[in-house]
Amino acid sequence: MQTQPHQRRELGAFLRSRRERITPDQVGLPHTGRRRTPGLRREELALLAGISATWYTYLEQGRDIRTSDQVLDALASVLRLDRYERGHLFQLAGHAAAVEIEEPEPLAAEVAAVPLLLQPHPAYIIDGNYDVLSCNRAAGELFPHLTAAGDRPANFARWVFLEPAARAVLVDWEIEARGLLARLRTLAGRHPGDFRWIRLIDELSTGSPEVRAWWPQYDVQTRHGGRKRLRHPGRGVTDFTYTAFHLAEQPEQTLVIYAENPEGMERVSG
Repeated sequence: MQTQPHQRRELGAFLRSRRERITPDQVGLPHTGRRRTPGLRREELALLAGISATWYTYLEQGRDIRTSDQVLDALASVLRLDRYERGHLFQLAGHAAAVEIEEPEPLAAEVAAVPLLLQPHPAYIIDGNYDVLSCNRAAGELFPHLTAAGDRPANFARWVFLEPAARAVLVDWEIEARGLLARLRTLAGRHPGDFRWIRLIDELSTGSPEVRAWWPQYDVQTRHGGRKRLRHPGRGVTDFTYTAFHLAEQPEQTLVIYAENPEGMERVSG
C-alpha cells in the first residue's frame, strides 16, 4: 500500500522514539563507553533486526521505501513493542488500511437519546476525535464545563487538557491524561491528513505544555473500559467503573457509561 509523506515522517519519528527507550543492556549488547544519545544506535537496531543500517536510516528519515511484514515483525520484536504499538507500526507503514477521510455521519436522534435513557448514570457518546455528540445531565455534572467551543461541539480531549476543572475532577489526572493522549495518537494514525485530528492536536499542543512534552513520545493505546477515581460534586472522591461500546453502524462513535463502584468508594471532603 502506498504511504503518504506525512505517514512516512510519522513512521520515522515513531521508530526513533521507540529506539531511544531501549537500552543496550536490554538486548544483550556490551557497554561501549559514553553515548551521546539515549537508547540504541541505528546501526545496533539494524543489526539486531537483520537489516541494512543504511536502509533502516532511510526508513527513520521518512524516505519512500517499501517494508515487508517480516521486517516490521523483526523491528517490533527488537523494540519490544506491545500489541497496540505493533499495530500502530504496521498502520504507519501502510500494512493496514487507513480510514478514508470523510465527514462524520450525524448522530441519529434515536442514538443521541441513549445517554438520556441511562440517567442517573453518567453517559455520553463521543466521535473518533473525542467530540462529544450526546451526553446526559449526570455526565454534565460529573464533568463540568464540558461545553462547545464556538461552532465546534464539546471535546473530551480538549476538556482534559485545557479545562482547569479537569485536574480537580480527575484524581489521577496525569495517568488519565497520558492514556487519553495515547488513544488519540492511535486514532490520529488511522486518519493521516484529516483536518479534524490536525486541528485538535494543534490546539492541544498550543494550550498544554504536557501535550507538547508527551506527544513526541508516541505512546499508543486503544479505547477500553476500566476504572477511574473522580471527584463527584456531591460525594467527593469516588471510584467509578466505565464501559465503552462502539456503535454498530459507526464504529468510531463510542457510548461510554459510568457507574459507581461501591467497593472502591472513598468519601472525602470537596
